[in-house]
Amino acid sequence: MIPAFLAPLIGPAVNKVLDLIPNKNERERARESVEASFAEGILAAAAAQTSINEVEAQHKSVFVSGWRPWCGWVCGFALAWNYIIQPIAAWVGFLAGYDLSGAPRLDTSELTTILMGMLGLVGARSYEKLKGVSRS
Repeated sequence: MIPAFLAPLIGPAVNKVLDLIPNKNERERARESVEASFAEGILAAAAAQTSINEVEAQHKSVFVSGWRPWCGWVCGFALAWNYIIQPIAAWVGFLAGYDLSGAPRLDTSELTTILMGMLGLVGARSYEKLKGVSRS
């Protein structure tokens, strides 16, 4: 099966080419071959990206290896601002006679999605370490 994200782009063209094969059995074998090639290509791309990620994570420069921690800090700061800093500042301002209710509230729906994904990966890594199957 052609991956769902590629199907609208190349599926019709692949199907038209495969429909030119008159023998039904040969057509099905060709379809399976095309689908296997797509699967191999996707797996190879994922493996290559994993290798790149490992090299980046080992780099000494924070500009190369630090983008993941930076994403975590941005998400953490946004959540801290929305749920701790801004409400406390508004409350203290109210007690002091200032109206700070206009302080911006951040839309954290996208940030929460990223943070939960990152925390999920950390949880999976911790589980690997507990089970003794991690590579490091």
